[in-house]
Amino acid sequence: MARSAVIGSQTTSDLTREPSPFRGISRNVYLLSMVSLFTDLSSEMIYPLVPIFLSTVLGAPVAIIGVIEGFAEATASLLKWLSGALSDRWGRRKPFLLAGYGLAAASKLLMAAAHAWPVVLIARVSDRFGKGLRGSPRDALLADSATRNRAAGHSDSTAAAIALAP
Repeated sequence: MARSAVIGSQTTSDLTREPSPFRGISRNVYLLSMVSLFTDLSSEMIYPLVPIFLSTVLGAPVAIIGVIEGFAEATASLLKWLSGALSDRWGRRKPFLLAGYGLAAASKLLMAAAHAWPVVLIARVSDRFGKGLRGSPRDALLADSATRNRAAGHSDSTAAAIALAP
């Protein structure tokens, strides 16, 4: 007998039966894949240009560019562990996802308004904070949404959606 996790007032098996645009893929998997795809696309379009923007437009030294990237990636790495532990303990995934994706979107706006390298530092760390906040809970929600027999199919479809992003 398959086990069902309780998410909010619904069980995992209830969530996998919700309608989706694609047969065989649950609504959660579809929505999270699309949100992840578009968030990753926006990040991949902006962040390769950040070092050039920092050095040529804002006049930041090369060492500052390294510090910004180091702080940003360290933030994401540490928060993945913490957010995963907290979402497991509280049994809630959605608040972490909403906060993480919302923070990522807000950080893109902050990056557009940057007039000095400290603003870029705040924007970049905020984006990675959002990534760390949403990463583990998103993976757990995807795992909760997939039935035991279809787990391989969901990971394949998610991988296909992510493969579209460079």
